[in-house]
Amino acid sequence: MSYNDFVGLGGIAVMLVLLVLRMPIGTAMLLVGIIGFAMLNGLPAALSAIGTYPFQYAGAYDLAVIPLFVLMGNCAAVSGMARDLFAAAYAWVGHWRGGLASATIAACAGFAAVSGSSVASAITMGRVCLPEMRRYNYDHRLATGTIAAGGTLGILIPPSTAFVIYGILTEQSIGRLLLAGILPGLLLTAIFMITIAIWTYYRPHYGPRGPRASWPERGRATAQAGPMMGVVLISIGGIYAGIFTVSEAAAVGGFLAFAYALWKRTLGGGNFNRVLIETVGTTAMVFLILIGAQVFGPFLALSGLPEHIAGLVKDLDVPRVVILLMILGVYLLLGTFLEGFSMLVLTLPIVIPIVTALGYDLIWFGVIMVIVLEMGLIDPPVGINVFVVKGLVPDVPMSQIFAGILPFWLAMMVCIGILIAVPDIALLIPNSMIR
Repeated sequence: MSYNDFVGLGGIAVMLVLLVLRMPIGTAMLLVGIIGFAMLNGLPAALSAIGTYPFQYAGAYDLAVIPLFVLMGNCAAVSGMARDLFAAAYAWVGHWRGGLASATIAACAGFAAVSGSSVASAITMGRVCLPEMRRYNYDHRLATGTIAAGGTLGILIPPSTAFVIYGILTEQSIGRLLLAGILPGLLLTAIFMITIAIWTYYRPHYGPRGPRASWPERGRATAQAGPMMGVVLISIGGIYAGIFTVSEAAAVGGFLAFAYALWKRTLGGGNFNRVLIETVGTTAMVFLILIGAQVFGPFLALSGLPEHIAGLVKDLDVPRVVILLMILGVYLLLGTFLEGFSMLVLTLPIVIPIVTALGYDLIWFGVIMVIVLEMGLIDPPVGINVFVVKGLVPDVPMSQIFAGILPFWLAMMVCIGILIAVPDIALLIPNSMIR
């Protein structure tokens, strides 16, 4: 093992120790990256990196998409869009067996199109949907599992902060990544609803049928959800049609969501300050992670470790799909104790050279990565979405919540299998977008 390889492996080991000690991921990457730079390229190069990268990223035009999409999601959360979405979905499918749960998944998918955040989706939809499911005596496992799993759609269906970060770290088109998430997001939504149908077919008492809405009631409920659908169609549709860049679409979407919240008069009573504070706080967290990644990533590249590992993997005498499954298996293992964004920024400098050497499309792999991150959001023992749901229903044992997410976790595995077998599902829309 060369000196550079030793320093690279040592940096990864120190990084994991710092994360175990609860140091924020961005700060840990900055610290390890600077020390690693100094060991490999001298102290002046390390000081130059720390003096250059933060200012480059703080002023980067392309990164304006992050605070704008976050603002759009926060405005949507306080404007009542989630409640309107759930009412519309319930009007159409509430009379099915498990209809409330299916309506929750559909509403989570719709809200994901304006929030871009898994946790925000789980909290917002949980507050709206859980009381209804409990009122109709839904089994705790089905109710809580639906909210936890449905919330994960927030980082797959665009706009998605995970896609933005992946695009920046891998130098892929953020617009293509966002469009690539549309069909897989709809596919996973459908698989979740099929899972609920199968579950309640064998356990009818888990999800009783609700009353059937009349056609006029369905029309009124759908019309109330119209503003949210308009925001999505204008912002995301504008990207596909070539009218907006991603940053422009985020600005338009943020403005429309803000204007709708003003029109609904939901920004009073401290909501306006809360929207701004949450937007600034989330943006600062993401920027710190990105700045840290842009110091840590070049340090690993300088060590030569990613290329060395990629060469070893490429020389393995096994089909490339086996190597891909091994990579995904490692991610599933890491998801049991690492938060999703931490996995993303820590592993991409090592994994992307391997994926590139295997000849896989990086846009398609980005979709697979995000679904794996979704699985980490409901994996024990970390499972952030599980703890979010637990906070909403403190009387439900954690064991029942984890039991409730298992069928949805398996559904995500099925979705990944379909995307591996038919990669065009993810690539169809970005490859057909107007240039």
